[in-house]
Amino acid sequence: MSQRTGTRLGDAMSYLFMLAMFIFFAGPLTYLLSMAMRDKREIYRGAARYIPNNPTIDNFITVLNNSYFPIYLWNGLKLAALSGFGVLIVALPAAYAFSRFNFRGKGLSMMGLLLFQMISPLVIMVPLYRYMNRLGMLDTHFAVVMVYIALGVPLATWLLKSTVDGIPRSLDEAAMIDGCNRFSVFWRIILPLSAPGIASVFIITVIAGWSQFLVPFLLLTKNDLMPIGVGIFNFRGMQTDSSIQLLAAACLISVVPAIVAFLSLQRLILGAMTSGAVKG
Repeated sequence: MSQRTGTRLGDAMSYLFMLAMFIFFAGPLTYLLSMAMRDKREIYRGAARYIPNNPTIDNFITVLNNSYFPIYLWNGLKLAALSGFGVLIVALPAAYAFSRFNFRGKGLSMMGLLLFQMISPLVIMVPLYRYMNRLGMLDTHFAVVMVYIALGVPLATWLLKSTVDGIPRSLDEAAMIDGCNRFSVFWRIILPLSAPGIASVFIITVIAGWSQFLVPFLLLTKNDLMPIGVGIFNFRGMQTDSSIQLLAAACLISVVPAIVAFLSLQRLILGAMTSGAVKG
């Protein structure tokens, strides 16, 4: 078998694998769309058709006209955006320090970040609840944002470190020869050149915060404070006429912003994740 034939076979296998993954992940979403476009009669009848007999968008209209749903959307956006900014404030200086400074325990500290990232939030839920309760911070967005930041900083630090590693140290040295101190180098050199990576990490953090369920479900009980993930969970009990098709429509509306953001900015995100990976 020639090298060209082997290359074509490898490309064909890659495309088949990507197609299989697309079907695997897109299948549930398309079925959710099918459920969201059915009327009550078809839902109650238990019809299992993939394509509804009488497709309708009334379910989406009903969800969007619900008085609580815009509040859930705003709370989700607020918590996600604040956590994104908070993660950058903490992770950027940490990434710069890990990239540019040599200190005792540097490797151990980086490994500790990875280990912390691997810990499931389920492990800390009970002590976290008791801690926040003792501080009197239950039912506050501040507590939720702080937990989001703590969960997002490890991955953000690793990604931003790769971005800073890709910036030549000679630029730092030239700026310091011209009279800049470390903070000036960080502010005038590192931050502007790291803009694509910073934007990508912010987007990843916002999407992660938008998708959070466990933390706000544990720390928030008031409806006017809940983000979209928890709001949908409570949506059925709050609506007298709600049923499966309304929940499906609400779920689709909630995931559309994250999907659109990722698909629109996937090259920027992947570029930040791989920057510095082939640095020689």
